[in-house]
Amino acid sequence: MDTQKFIVLSPDGIPLRPEPFPSEQAARDFIPLWCNRYEEQGFYSAVGGRIPLEELPDELRIVACD
Repeated sequence: MDTQKFIVLSPDGIPLRPEPFPSEQAARDFIPLWCNRYEEQGFYSAVGGRIPLEELPDELRIVACD
């Protein structure tokens, strides 16, 4: 039985990790952990400019994959 997997894309469209997540909830749970990596610098630097940490989770996309 196939189950849907999910990836999380950065604001620049790059997957946050090479392996897909087994569920959408697992992908959502990973987002704060990933965002915390940028806590010391206080922002994420994207191609379009700096994104404040409080806005970063809203700039990530969760997408279903095969």
